[in-house]
Amino acid sequence: MKNKRLLLGDQAIALGAIHAGISGVYAYPGTPSTEITEYIQNSPIAKERGLHSSWCTNEKTAMEAALGVSYVGKRALVCMKHVGMNVCADAFVNSAITGVNGGVVVLAADDPSMHSSQNEQDSRFYGKFALIPILEPSSQQEAYDMMSYAYDLSEQMRTPVLMRITTRMAHSRAAVEVQESGKEVTCTGRPSVPSDWVLLPGNARRRYVEAIATQEKLRDEAEQSAFNRLAGQEGMAEKGIVACGIGYNYVMENYPEGCPYPLLKISQYPLPVEALTRLADSCKEILVVEDGQPFVEEQLKGILPSKYVVKGRLSGELPRTGELTPDNVRQALGLSCEPVYAAAQNVVPRPPALCKGCGHRDVYDALNKVAAEYPDAKIFGDIGCYTLGALPPFRTLSSCVDMGASITMAKGAADAGLFPSIAVIGDSTFTHSGMTGLLDAVNDKSNITVVISDNLTTAMTGGQDSAGTNKFEAICLGLGVEPEHVRVVVPLPKNMEEITRVIREEIEYNGVSVIIPRRECMQTLNRKLKQQKAQKQ
Repeated sequence: MKNKRLLLGDQAIALGAIHAGISGVYAYPGTPSTEITEYIQNSPIAKERGLHSSWCTNEKTAMEAALGVSYVGKRALVCMKHVGMNVCADAFVNSAITGVNGGVVVLAADDPSMHSSQNEQDSRFYGKFALIPILEPSSQQEAYDMMSYAYDLSEQMRTPVLMRITTRMAHSRAAVEVQESGKEVTCTGRPSVPSDWVLLPGNARRRYVEAIATQEKLRDEAEQSAFNRLAGQEGMAEKGIVACGIGYNYVMENYPEGCPYPLLKISQYPLPVEALTRLADSCKEILVVEDGQPFVEEQLKGILPSKYVVKGRLSGELPRTGELTPDNVRQALGLSCEPVYAAAQNVVPRPPALCKGCGHRDVYDALNKVAAEYPDAKIFGDIGCYTLGALPPFRTLSSCVDMGASITMAKGAADAGLFPSIAVIGDSTFTHSGMTGLLDAVNDKSNITVVISDNLTTAMTGGQDSAGTNKFEAICLGLGVEPEHVRVVVPLPKNMEEITRVIREEIEYNGVSVIIPRRECMQTLNRKLKQQKAQKQ
């Protein structure tokens, strides 16, 4: 029996994975992927089946845990935003060589236009690089339907499957027809072959040859896939369109009565070369509509002879940066594009800011006060809501590059002679990828001061559990920081004199020191208080 639900793309993926019989989801929170894991955490079916759904320390540990699930024959979902693919790349790329037993689907949520990210990288390149098949849904319904297919494909081909979505797919809603409950937790029942999973050179060389041989089968799957469809007219057309993932929706939104040109919808990779060749032979030029980087456009220029004209992001028909919209796709199609709404007038800018009462505010006030006493002071920042300390009114941070970079950048600057060299990192980011940098600093006896601003949660993505809560002092001591130079303060205005004194003392210490300002995030605290009040009523 089926029923309809109004679901975000993220929710459709989560429900599809539950109904496909997964044993668990492994993820680190990152917009726009966070809601997938949260949906599974709150799902009654998932709770009834005992599905694993707690947050991982980072994306690499998530990927490796999923491979462990696969090894014993069960299905796992791994979720992350696009930059998380960089963190899990070691395990992800090698998983194509080990292969899988139980199915593994890796969900990468890309963020064109960088709504909450530091780059626009396109995760499809990771799939091609690793020789792993890619699925890219064009609708919430397809996102749900693809999950069961993805796990079957993964187990049939014994390879992980990468599913790539973008922000608009993740965070837009549509009616989705779903199964009543889907499969129970499934298990292949077949034993893993240990030599496949032990990547000594001899085993890895054999498995690499097998992975290469699988590519032809994956191309055949893409050619026959119901998710790739070629539709068009008889004879030679002026234009043909290749529409990838959500780009297909934008094309069809501009042609509600049906597309007048030959149209190849692509939602499964490797590229269906035969279908692309048939399309090319039926038109004078091809427009590639894809959200992200010119992944298909570049490949088409190599696949097709030079006589074929291929247009898209590289040729300027579509913008080289930012996400697709119905309007810029409409313009690329050569249709008139009149603005529907007049531009707003006299709108006051509302840049993002730290919440009122946020402990990070007091940390930055104290750091700015002390740093002003040192003409060469630099404060290196990291990824989290506290990155807003780079903006007015604080303007505290000198850098924000990637997760965990604050500590290692501060170390490098200190190695180059900078004094004082200060790092600011959040609690969740520290356990994600800051601990190794701190160990480097300890081993080199670097002259840096590390501020772990601990608000007891992963605040930027909505208040998920933080892996190191109540463990930071022990972690720092275990990594070798001297006990007398691990200091805890409470970031409140009334404690400003104490906080600035502690910062000065630790800056003047010639070695690694860690200051932990600890106060709960105002958002999570308010939610707890509301829940407590509701329980008393």
